[in-house]
Amino acid sequence: MDPQPNAAEAALAETIRQLGKKAFDVALHHWLRRAVGIDNLIVLVYSDSDRPQVLFRHNDLPSVFGELNSTYLAGAYLLDPFYGLHLRRVPAGVYRLRDVAPDAFPRSRYYLEYYRQTTLIDELTFFAWPQPALSVTICLGRDAASGQPFSPRAVQTCQRIAPIVAVLAEAHWADLAPPAVRRGESVAAALALAAEGQLGLRLTPRQAEVAILILQGHSTTSIGLRLGVSAQTVKVFRKQLYARCNITSQAELFALMLPVLRQLD
Repeated sequence: MDPQPNAAEAALAETIRQLGKKAFDVALHHWLRRAVGIDNLIVLVYSDSDRPQVLFRHNDLPSVFGELNSTYLAGAYLLDPFYGLHLRRVPAGVYRLRDVAPDAFPRSRYYLEYYRQTTLIDELTFFAWPQPALSVTICLGRDAASGQPFSPRAVQTCQRIAPIVAVLAEAHWADLAPPAVRRGESVAAALALAAEGQLGLRLTPRQAEVAILILQGHSTTSIGLRLGVSAQTVKVFRKQLYARCNITSQAELFALMLPVLRQLD
């Protein structure tokens, strides 16, 4: 039987061959590009007590990661659905953004002010856990370069190879420095503390929690379900929050709180 050059299986074999070596990242990218068909890839390390660390990235369009350092890594990652999965300690596997994002995510200021400019159309992210409180996320993207979301076949391929990706990532990055001791406060509590210190705003724990959920892209209904209150009560909380901050819109809330988020470690 004639060999099939450049087949995904050959690329996987090369990835395994490079395990523990400097060329592993490139080999992993080549394999996933062959197996799934991607426009960009970024490998991030999430921990509870520090900003994400970029281990590898590749993109054809500069706009995809154009504001990665200045906005996302500087603090906006706290609003990202995948960071939320890290905090929830989801099992190793693959997750699609459209399946895990809040219901109003496309209308959130995080999406409109940051995510939309990346031109990303679709994202599939593998989660691996080299350590209990440290996740490696391998984010596969489709952007304006192709203009197409992942096909059902590509999604199925990712679901099928997810255990392999997780095992390889956990083995290759097993020696990453352990994260610092997890902070005892939630993102909402940290936001309330920072808002008071930086802006002189005293937010109640509930107001800070509602602020984070709004910025993450949760609708009034979704916030109510998460907090166990009615939609009308959420509207009251939102009104109180906006009055406390002297603002009238989510856009103003995002503009006010983004500098505060950038100061959260």
